[in-house]
Amino acid sequence: MRRALQAVLLAGTLTGLAAAPAQAQEYRYWSFWNGGGKDGSWAYATEGPATLRPADGAIEGFRFTVSADSAAAGKPRTAADFDAVCGTTPAKDGRKRIGIVIDFGTAADAPGGERPPKARTACAQVPADASAGEALAAVARPLRYDSDALLCGIAGYPKSGCADQVKDAGGGAGSGAGKATEADRAHDADGGPSAGLLGGGAAVLVLGAAAGWQARRRRG
Repeated sequence: MRRALQAVLLAGTLTGLAAAPAQAQEYRYWSFWNGGGKDGSWAYATEGPATLRPADGAIEGFRFTVSADSAAAGKPRTAADFDAVCGTTPAKDGRKRIGIVIDFGTAADAPGGERPPKARTACAQVPADASAGEALAAVARPLRYDSDALLCGIAGYPKSGCADQVKDAGGGAGSGAGKATEADRAHDADGGPSAGLLGGGAAVLVLGAAAGWQARRRRG
């Protein structure tokens, strides 16, 4: 199933597919986002966290979501505000500060038997050449990968599973382990980025994670 997700997302990247049809299979996975500017907005990432090397002052977001394509992927519900996350962290020579926002998603998107932790932010101060993935690892361990090098868990959430198919129980997207609250729905009302980015962030999340995993194996 995880290989199927990778194939679907990669196909979207290569062919520029539009929004998936209503009956498209949904998956539960970690999506990756870049801070989009001074207005606090998010943009679906077009490069994976293992290869993206943000400059000092960047902010990166991770959101656990259920979707079939990037148009339906939920954005982090915390604003992409570097100053709010890293404003009290002084700069250091030879290192950079990367704001990290982690949104564990809604109760509706959680796997059965699990409840999402509260969203968190952290300022990662890492070497100047560090990747976004390394910045994440500096502040949100443990990270969990599967045998295909897909990022499956951040800070121990979820405890198991990886890019699992979601069976629709009649509630559409996010009909996993519970019902979203009104606040969840309000936060998610703005939806995700344009459907033309199908796989743009998620597929490179897969491929980028693979690159990072392979690099770690070589170093080990």
